[in-house]
Amino acid sequence: MNVMKSFREVLSNARNVLILTGSGVSAESGIPTFRGAGGFWRKYQAQNLATPEAFQANPSLVWEFYEYRRRVANEAKPNEAHKAIAQFQNRSLEEGRNVTIVTQNIDELHQRAGAKDVIELHGSLYKTRCTVCHDVATNKNIPICPALEGKGSPDPSIMTSDIPKEDLPRCQKGNCKGLLRPHIVWFGESLDEDVLNQVSAVVENCDVCLVIGTSSIVYPAAMFAPQVAQRGIPVAEFNLETTPATRHFEYHFQGPCTVTVKEALES
Repeated sequence: MNVMKSFREVLSNARNVLILTGSGVSAESGIPTFRGAGGFWRKYQAQNLATPEAFQANPSLVWEFYEYRRRVANEAKPNEAHKAIAQFQNRSLEEGRNVTIVTQNIDELHQRAGAKDVIELHGSLYKTRCTVCHDVATNKNIPICPALEGKGSPDPSIMTSDIPKEDLPRCQKGNCKGLLRPHIVWFGESLDEDVLNQVSAVVENCDVCLVIGTSSIVYPAAMFAPQVAQRGIPVAEFNLETTPATRHFEYHFQGPCTVTVKEALES
């Protein structure tokens, strides 16, 4: 039996579907993955900027990096995979089935494609958190503040970033005016406990799981699909290549997500 046909049949009988997505699904929209040899912004490896220590040492530099990322995400468009996922979710809801989208991405392209109630494991480029009062707020302004106008170029010849701290994004709640940071889970930080509890419940209750465009090496997200597979639940992986988790899964579809996911989810 054709493997795709077999999976589509399994999916058609599922009542609670978990869709777990990673950077590979947005790469085809032009969002840099910041993994591998090309994962640099200026002369910095992205992982070295996405840390509390980097922000403490140079908030100006980190905000320039995120201003660049916000601009790139803002200019990107949801691709065929994002659209197929959103349409499948909406169609399933009308049929009385649950489809929960859990993403490691911070670009909100799922939401822009029409997906609902997306669980963002690592936060969002369009949310800030105050370092003083901890208020979380949505901010879609580009630039996020006047001092970041025209900043964030990835040109490696730019060596410094020296925007005064008082000119960086500031808390607007009451009279706080505390320094804002991106509301993103950085390397070395723990995922939000409420978010983790939400995901754990979905992992426990799903009867089929799709893993789309994720390398399956970033924990704790990397353990979700293998946990589902361990329960004997069908898991389908969609990726450009095999991953360390592929051997645990019943289905593996290799190729661009815009092609494979669309074929798997079309009505």
